[in-house]
Amino acid sequence: MADKMQTEKEDQKIDESLYSRQLYVLGHEAMRRMANSNVLVVGLKGLGVEIAKNIALAGVKAMAVYDPTPVELSDLSAQFFLRKEDVGKSRADATQPRLAELNTYVPVSVHTENAISDLQSLARYQVVVLTETSIDDQLKINKFCRENNIYFISADIRGLFGNIFCDFGEGFSVIDATGETPVSGIISDIDEEGLVTALDETRHGLEDGDYVTFSEVEGMDGINDGTPRKVEVKGPYTFSIGSVEGLGKYAKGGLFQQVKMPKTLNFKSLSEQLVKPEFLISDFAKWDRPIQLHIGFQALSKFASTNGGKLPRPMNDQDAKQVLELAAEIAKTIEEGAPEEIDEKLLTELSYQARGYLSPMAAFFGGLAAQETLKALSGKFSPVTQFMYFDSLESLPTSTTRTEESCQPIGSRYDAQIAVFGKEFQEKIQNTKEFLVGAGAIGCEMLKNWAMIGLATGPNGSIHVTDMDSIERSNLNRQFLFRAPDVGKLKSECAAAAVAVMNPELNGKITSMRDRVGEDTEDTFNEDFWEGLDGVTNALDNVEARVYVDRRCVFFRKPLLESGTLGTKGNTQVVLPNLSESYSSSQDPPEKSFPMCTVKSFPNRIEHTIAWGREVFDSAFVNPPQSVNLYLSQPNFIESTLKQSGNQKEILETIRDYLANDKPLTFEECIEWGRLKFEKLYNNDIQQLLHVFPKDSVTNTGTPFWSGPKRAPDPLAFDLDNQEHQDFIVAAANLHAFNYGLKGSVDLSLYRKVLDSMLIPDFKPQSGIKIQANDNDPDPNAGAGSGFTDQDELSKIVESLPAPATLAGYRLTPAEFEKDDDTNFHIAFITAASNLRALNYGIQVADRHKTKLIAGKIIPAIATTTALVTGLVVLELYKLIDGKNKLDDYRNGFINLALPFFGFSEPIASPKGKYNDTEVDKLWDRFDFDHNLTLKELLAEFENKGLDITMLSYGNALLYASFFPAGKLKERYSLKMSELVELVSKKAVPAGRRNMIFEICADDKSGEDVEVPFICVKTKDA
Repeated sequence: MADKMQTEKEDQKIDESLYSRQLYVLGHEAMRRMANSNVLVVGLKGLGVEIAKNIALAGVKAMAVYDPTPVELSDLSAQFFLRKEDVGKSRADATQPRLAELNTYVPVSVHTENAISDLQSLARYQVVVLTETSIDDQLKINKFCRENNIYFISADIRGLFGNIFCDFGEGFSVIDATGETPVSGIISDIDEEGLVTALDETRHGLEDGDYVTFSEVEGMDGINDGTPRKVEVKGPYTFSIGSVEGLGKYAKGGLFQQVKMPKTLNFKSLSEQLVKPEFLISDFAKWDRPIQLHIGFQALSKFASTNGGKLPRPMNDQDAKQVLELAAEIAKTIEEGAPEEIDEKLLTELSYQARGYLSPMAAFFGGLAAQETLKALSGKFSPVTQFMYFDSLESLPTSTTRTEESCQPIGSRYDAQIAVFGKEFQEKIQNTKEFLVGAGAIGCEMLKNWAMIGLATGPNGSIHVTDMDSIERSNLNRQFLFRAPDVGKLKSECAAAAVAVMNPELNGKITSMRDRVGEDTEDTFNEDFWEGLDGVTNALDNVEARVYVDRRCVFFRKPLLESGTLGTKGNTQVVLPNLSESYSSSQDPPEKSFPMCTVKSFPNRIEHTIAWGREVFDSAFVNPPQSVNLYLSQPNFIESTLKQSGNQKEILETIRDYLANDKPLTFEECIEWGRLKFEKLYNNDIQQLLHVFPKDSVTNTGTPFWSGPKRAPDPLAFDLDNQEHQDFIVAAANLHAFNYGLKGSVDLSLYRKVLDSMLIPDFKPQSGIKIQANDNDPDPNAGAGSGFTDQDELSKIVESLPAPATLAGYRLTPAEFEKDDDTNFHIAFITAASNLRALNYGIQVADRHKTKLIAGKIIPAIATTTALVTGLVVLELYKLIDGKNKLDDYRNGFINLALPFFGFSEPIASPKGKYNDTEVDKLWDRFDFDHNLTLKELLAEFENKGLDITMLSYGNALLYASFFPAGKLKERYSLKMSELVELVSKKAVPAGRRNMIFEICADDKSGEDVEVPFICVKTKDA
């Protein structure tokens, strides 16, 4: 029995090094449910393979695919796992080996029975996902699935149109509807009516209908029983839990914790939903479209069933007329919400595009359908109920003419795209020059889509992709162009090579680079590079890089496609020259930080102790070795340290201790060091804190000091048999040994031998020590008050240091923080350090997984969101290639697959200004001068514009100000602008730079200060 339980436990073990980013979105329980489930995907054109790819990456138990249809050349327009040599083979047989490479934990097989007619063969699956399946067949399979408790999903795309339908049966339980982290807080009062007030006007963050539990409430023992209580919000700082009769009278203290309560959904069958459809609205600007497309997709299926399985021909009016007739008949069957009349223009366009197949639409619905599959298996997040329709008709080109002739197949891999856009627009796509910044998760998906649509494959097209990062194992879960043998290789090179295999026409058209895009690489990404581009696409994971690329795009007036994901959330933004605001026009809210006083002495949340644990890691294993190495390598290190204020003594004592007092010669001494570290942090320091602030302390207003957010701590007594204590000692000893180049060990018998014979000195709290009591109080140990300016004491420490010459060649090795290496003890130490601190303060401990998320500042990510967001970006890229020049042609997107929610809006217009009678675009306009004119000539140019320049600067160099002395100005008036820059900044203008950017302050004709654009002057090398 024990062996069986161990086997089951091992079966449920999740490879966190592979799934780490996904785990932070779905959680362990959802992942375990998925890992016990079998999925069938029917249909392996572009949409089917996208769904299957995302499911395989997510980590189900097994997946089967079914599609006996022979591969056609046009399938290559969106099916990225098919090759020209696969034409004639069955789609399933050709695709299965490449799907199987994605995730070694997910076996992928070909479903050998007829999945359409042999319904019993479906009984072994938990989810069946249908694509490229007629409505009649969907009805039969849906009926069987409902009778056998199998979750059912169907999805299809037709050109720029698509739909999805979900049926998870009766009584489907959603265990977490939103995926948001449960909120918690500290209580200041619960009145007799059950009104709960959060501490110090802290927003509670709850909504009506939420549930909370309570703990540590004094005077109301009956409320601490863990019973979830329903919330009615009364205000941002108060909420009601109803009657509290019989629970006691509130005295003080207490915490509340939100609890996710299961929600039950009852799905209707496909046959019921066809006539009484429920829609999830994908675009509120098109609220009336779902019912029209609901009828239209049924009409297409009916058309195919009466025309030998063939969909309407591209741009064919005769076929479109038949579709409209069928739609009119189907409309009569709609029992609820039927339209007053058929939208003939819309459904004609649907008919025109029915044979079209676009990679970004497959990416959009492939991400959505895969996420719905994971919801069915895990119960995590709210499903689509039950139909959703989406279109991107705005992506149709207007710069080229579509005719029936221009949309006919030409024997090209792009025929399914030509069926939608026509041959002329396909040529535009192929002759585009695009720059992709980043080759991570979004970058991989972007390149895949670009390869499918044929971007840059023409004679004048090109793609440049740059990424300085190498591939890590955790990338393989969502950066699908990479495989296990690629770990350690450069992302940009592997990604470029992978998509060139998907579309060999990219060979010679895609250039991979390894440079970071920033000021230090402007010689590489120079003016010629930027001016030669048609557009830029960001696939970045940090704000700083995004801002820099955005500014470059603004300067060179290049369109920018921006996007990002956070778990199930995603956003897209289009930056349009001379039309829209840019990425930098708005800012994300600042990253949340914790007051240092709280972290250092008064934590009340696990997040506080994790932040503290990260600081302890740096102060023990990173900063000291770095200081030692600087002391040994820089002759003036002591001199520069003594000139600092505040922490000279700490730095010098650290160097002394790490080179002499605490320098270990054996690993046993590292164990002793770790034991003393434990004693100081979790016993001595706590005793000292309680000596300064005893548990019965009161404030000057008479209230208990240890109340509200302040939790009174207790010292810990070391016990090697306690797992948390053990983890700390093992990690600390091994990291200390790493600093000194000693071999570590995890042999507990060695630790026990060392620690059993070790004497721990008694600690007696010191008087006179001051500790900051509140975040708003001044730090009593800051600056001169710390006593660190005692020069005699500092001199004695310096004299005690070993001379660098006696340690020639000696170096310590800092433990540079790396969160994804499970063997380096970094996260192990921070987890143990944080949890011991939590035990000091009576805070619920966190596992390694949560600690890693917070300490490593990890961005949760899943493949489904990335695929969907990238699809939206490429739909906007079509518009840019077309040259659309109105804001309302474009869409910024905001999605949350957990809810699910889709929101779209046109980009915000760039800010406008005015000087004298001239209107200007504050973002995109500038004053251009094509020659390297003198300062006097520049000032005269602006006088002619009715502007009086009061200040002129280049970077940090002030070149001109109206208050400068006449003599100083006389010297500068005759200088060329490049000469003036070199004179004032003491630096030469780089030889290759053709543009100099100047900021100005100016007054208008009335003498009023006005906001004006910047100046761009060509250099002498232009």
